[in-house]
Amino acid sequence: MTDAKVVHLSKVAPEHSPNSPVGKLPVALIPVRDKAAQQLKQALQALFDNADDTLFEMADRATSNAEQNTFFEAMRDLRLKRKNIERGFLHKLFESFASLTQYEIGKAPQLDAMSFDSLSLVQNDELEERVAVDSMVAKVMSRDALALGHLTTRLNSLVPRKLDDKSNPLGPEALCHAFIESCSDLGVDIKVKLIILKLFEKYVLSGLGELYDEANQALISAGVLPELKSLPQARRRAPNQPAASRAAQVAAGEGHAEGGEVQEVFQVLQDLLAQVRGVAVPRRELPADALPITSRDLTRLLSHLQQRMPVEAMSELDVRDQLEALLGRVSAKSGKVRVVGEVDEDVINLVSMLFEFILDDRNLPDSLKALIGRLQIPMLKVAVLDKTFFGRGSHPARRLLNEIASAALGWADQGDVQRDSLYQKIEQIVQRLLNDFVDDPAIFSELLADFLAFIGDERRRSELLEQRTRDAEEGSAKAELARRQVEQALNERLLGKTLPEVVVRLLKEAWSKVLMLTCLKHGVESAEWQAALATMDDLIWSVEPHDEPEARQRLLELVPGLLKSLREGLASAAFDPFSTGEFFSQLEALHVQGLQRFKRPLPEAESAAEGVAVEPQDRPLLDLAAVDEEAPAEPPMVAVVEEIVLAAPEETRTLEPEEILPEDDESLQQVDNLRVGSWVEFQEDEEHKLRCKLAAVIKATGKYVFVNRTGMKVLEKTRMGLAVEFRRGTIRLLDDALLFDRALESVIGNLRRLKNA
Repeated sequence: MTDAKVVHLSKVAPEHSPNSPVGKLPVALIPVRDKAAQQLKQALQALFDNADDTLFEMADRATSNAEQNTFFEAMRDLRLKRKNIERGFLHKLFESFASLTQYEIGKAPQLDAMSFDSLSLVQNDELEERVAVDSMVAKVMSRDALALGHLTTRLNSLVPRKLDDKSNPLGPEALCHAFIESCSDLGVDIKVKLIILKLFEKYVLSGLGELYDEANQALISAGVLPELKSLPQARRRAPNQPAASRAAQVAAGEGHAEGGEVQEVFQVLQDLLAQVRGVAVPRRELPADALPITSRDLTRLLSHLQQRMPVEAMSELDVRDQLEALLGRVSAKSGKVRVVGEVDEDVINLVSMLFEFILDDRNLPDSLKALIGRLQIPMLKVAVLDKTFFGRGSHPARRLLNEIASAALGWADQGDVQRDSLYQKIEQIVQRLLNDFVDDPAIFSELLADFLAFIGDERRRSELLEQRTRDAEEGSAKAELARRQVEQALNERLLGKTLPEVVVRLLKEAWSKVLMLTCLKHGVESAEWQAALATMDDLIWSVEPHDEPEARQRLLELVPGLLKSLREGLASAAFDPFSTGEFFSQLEALHVQGLQRFKRPLPEAESAAEGVAVEPQDRPLLDLAAVDEEAPAEPPMVAVVEEIVLAAPEETRTLEPEEILPEDDESLQQVDNLRVGSWVEFQEDEEHKLRCKLAAVIKATGKYVFVNRTGMKVLEKTRMGLAVEFRRGTIRLLDDALLFDRALESVIGNLRRLKNA
């Protein structure tokens, strides 16, 4: 594939390029994505190149003119929209790869099963389409499940989001849905849609096996799980192999219903363990007459430990030592040396390593870590009974552990843990497993369903409160912006001027509220905002000294409308009527004094001289008779020399000075990489830590708003403030990837390092 082609494909979805803010795609995945996109693009082109011939043949065989016209219209529609469909399909492919860097904490799994009641609600056309897609996906899975499973496993080792074959961007289900969505604008009936889907199966899905093999090989070359090898070719199902034959293979142990990679993962782990015996795990030196116990006997011994051990000691339990002591007693009674079988010993060593990681994991709160640590024996029993525990992400026991850890991510250690509903629920699950789990793993499915329902209810409540928090912060941000606009308007007009103290106070304390409401309701581009500014300008002009002759006439004409606008504005802001009356009394005195500076006759005299009568209702609201009286004392004046700062309600505007970091500082980049939904831990002091989730980034004010597990706001920071916290090491990003998967990845990494040491 040439560089030019890669660039061209990237243009399909530029907003989801590897350097997109959504998240950086691991380097090893970029060539896989681009190569797959190129192959799929060529396959789509082959589809459209052959669609005309296929539809023409169908039209030729049509039994009526209407049916024939349907096919001809479809041909025309397909030609016109071909490019859009190709672009849309590739855009969705790039989008799905970009989303691999996002992980939703504790997201409840979507059930595959569908009831007949729900099916009855689906339109017939949609049902036909769904059946066709299910059939196409089933064919690919029967043919290429192993290669796809390996690819999914390798993707899971590179990205934080947990994938299965359905959510794999290159899986048949994801590709089918991407194609259907891209064709949503096609104005064709279901018969033509099904033909187009058949063509998609023929020209696109048929080549997925080769695409998966190349993608796996590219990742192996990049060092991604090279130990994960395909089964011998003879064991892979041929495209035309019947399902019954495949089932026989599974029954004979030559295949695996969950996909070859499930058993393969345990085999890889066993191989790694074998190479580090005597280093990572004890070397087995057994007497010649040693008899291995069965897995069933081992689970009985573990159940005995489970029942006899004090609950408090279980989180620090060394299962290997305890089993050795038990087997010593059994051997003494029977007179024969009894030992754990090699495979079961590998399982014990692996589970011990997994729980060592879990108990050292800094992402888990200490109180809940102790609870989860008690699950070691139940998880060990599951793994002994079912080795797919290590390779099957959907295993109920594994999922239960992951869901508990995900829910615990935002839990904060507190004084009375027994009053916390999450702690109580996890403790209840742990106790139930310790009391009731003997050898039937079905209990894990039951407890998983119960826990998912519990955290689903909790999540709905927290999301509701979190949304209210976001709404309140957005409203606060709008109010903050409006305050800034009002401050700017006031400072532009008042700063540097000397005005009567009553007017400055009126504008700062009263008219600022009118401006705030106007800004919030109508915006600064509105006529209402301009009118409120004009009223303020008129008020300031009316109390300033003026020498020009025409100023007196303007003042007389201005005052009635000005007073009316002021009264209406203050009333709309529900300003205190008593204070309003005081302001107007003082303002009237100011206007009288302003008029007395002029020596020209009053309008009544001028009008009388011209023979024009002035009606009483035409008089201004200002009592102009007072002009002839003795001038009042000069009003107190105030010089506005400092910028006006309006305090928000119930908020002080004293901001702590922040350390300023250069824009290219690594800590600022860490802040910019934070995504909404990220969990972090703040070290408040030596003893106290605060766990919270980034709920919103308010762009208008630059605030980062954090909430606790219940959705309540607990903290807000600026971008620079957060960067300083990162630089000081007082904030830590919590890893929200699945606990079991992180533990397994750590164990594999440690074993590899020891092997290569």
